[in-house]
Amino acid sequence: MNSLFRYIFFLLVFAISNNDVSAQVNNFRRPANVTKGRVVRNPKLQAARDKFIGQQLNLTNQESRKFWPLYRQYQEDLTAIKILKKQNNSSATANGMEQIDREMELDNQMVTIRKHYRDEFLKILSPDKVSTLYKSEDEFKNELIRQISERSVRAGN
Repeated sequence: MNSLFRYIFFLLVFAISNNDVSAQVNNFRRPANVTKGRVVRNPKLQAARDKFIGQQLNLTNQESRKFWPLYRQYQEDLTAIKILKKQNNSSATANGMEQIDREMELDNQMVTIRKHYRDEFLKILSPDKVSTLYKSEDEFKNELIRQISERSVRAGN
């Protein structure tokens, strides 16, 4: 399992490294790909995340059929809010209070989305699996950050 995990992250870091170099030149703004009206930031990264989470959850066929469409919608909703937050923080608003208020409004929307999908996930999965889902997302993110940091240190950055 551990070697599979490392292999996945090696592939991710390799795939991301090409995009990250160009992103740094463009002030970290990557154009989002749009597929059938959906925002797809990095399909390879999403596929690796989905594979990792699927292995951690050990879903039955019935759970899998219901879970993945819901999870993808959850990710799209979170991504939409994250994009709005980046746009809000990058704009040079004359009134800083408007920007702060908008940031707090977006944070509230993020919490509302997470609560809604938690309830929806609980209709499909046991509470233990929902907890494992959130833990797996954090593990994946932390391991990805660790891999990128190690790669950066090796490159001398």
